[in-house]
Amino acid sequence: MTIAKRLDDSEHAPPLFKEGEIWWCHLGDNIGTEISGKGDMFDRPVLILRKLDHQSFIGLPLLGKKKGGDWYVPVRLGNRDATIFLAQVKYIDYRRMDNFMTAITNTELMVIREKFINFIVGNIPRPPSEEERADVGNPKT
Repeated sequence: MTIAKRLDDSEHAPPLFKEGEIWWCHLGDNIGTEISGKGDMFDRPVLILRKLDHQSFIGLPLLGKKKGGDWYVPVRLGNRDATIFLAQVKYIDYRRMDNFMTAITNTELMVIREKFINFIVGNIPRPPSEEERADVGNPKT
């Protein structure tokens, strides 16, 4: 029986979790350049970016190495450096959750969310604010 099937068949109450927490999750053995977990249960730390309900969330996996570039956000977890991998965002069901690891601060979570949004939308210009439109005036006059 596959790990995914065992997890899907497991029946237990969802753990209490919230945004900004990092949990060990059974991500599975993925293909190509997708990020996999490690060990027999394919575990990897995952940041809860957005809680959807008491059974699921949007998560970002962590790497144990420091990496640079737009796809990565460095974090300090206690006395260890880690990196959040923005490009591997994943919807996660509670049955993939294993153990609570740690939590980041609300300020760190806000920074990560901003970097994630910038990574996803790229360099799309934002619309001008009300004040900026008022400064330009009516282009028809």
